[in-house]
Amino acid sequence: MIISRTPFRVSLFGGGSDYPKWFHRHGGAVFGFAIDKYCYISVRPLPPFFDHRHRVVYSKVETVNTVDEIQHPAVRAVLRETGVDMGLEIHHDGDLPARSGLGSSSSFTVGMLNAVAALDGRIVNKKDLAREAIRIEQEVIGEHVGAQDQVWAAFGGLNRIAFLPDGDFDVQPAIMPAERRRELLDHLLLYFTGFSRFASEIAKKQIDNIDRRERHLTTMVSFVDDAMAILQSDSRPVREIGTLLDESWRLKRELADAVTTPEVDDIYRAARDAGALGGKLLGAGGGGFMLLFVEPHRRAAVEERLGNLIRVNFGIDTIGSKIVVYEPDGLEHR
Repeated sequence: MIISRTPFRVSLFGGGSDYPKWFHRHGGAVFGFAIDKYCYISVRPLPPFFDHRHRVVYSKVETVNTVDEIQHPAVRAVLRETGVDMGLEIHHDGDLPARSGLGSSSSFTVGMLNAVAALDGRIVNKKDLAREAIRIEQEVIGEHVGAQDQVWAAFGGLNRIAFLPDGDFDVQPAIMPAERRRELLDHLLLYFTGFSRFASEIAKKQIDNIDRRERHLTTMVSFVDDAMAILQSDSRPVREIGTLLDESWRLKRELADAVTTPEVDDIYRAARDAGALGGKLLGAGGGGFMLLFVEPHRRAAVEERLGNLIRVNFGIDTIGSKIVVYEPDGLEHR
């Protein structure tokens, strides 16, 4: 039995610049962090006593005889690309719902790659893990996704990630005192809006609009270094992050008509009226989780105003994708 644990992520600034259509021409940068909520993938050889060769359990249960019959696109693609030739049982469990703006699809792909490599007795370094997940999602599956989610899933941490025109990326940890990091987290609230969506469909609209939104994206990318400067300063108040988030969200809403909805706008307006300085809908938009920046003395008012929504407590994951169970007994008989 192999079990991988891979974090979800919260992207604060620069989203949209991680699409290849943008960064191959302009370069890109994002700022955010992996959170201590996880996707778990368990993989084990399936004993040869069943009518099926593979069993895949997620929101559906698939029992099939060939990899090509598997409906789950990431499972099918990873098994094809890695050339697995044994029958497998694969289970997915997640701390938070899928299609909610936290990079869950990429966490699944990264965790699946990590687990299958461990099944083969291999350790994959974090950069190669992220690169392969990006390749599989963008080129093999053909999804309209960026490249930040896979990097945070593999690396973990609070980082500035630069995307270079040649397709490479660089991960720069955001170095700051521990109390400054705690101060940032003390100002953040994470709420589930109650709406799920297919990010790839919304992302396609944003990608199609990139040429017409160059000014928006250039400004949004500039917020990455502004945020780093605020958090690494000894004198600038952390509340400036809230103002940046509000400005960034207003720009993001204009990237495509599906980024927000009237229901999402109502939630954001209610939070602002109760005292939130800023916030954003995470991921491509349309639904999922909303992150809010709230000064501690305003927190109770915001929590009361949004009391009908589910709030999730979280911290920062510093490890990235990890094999948490490695019990290779029986693998030699595959």
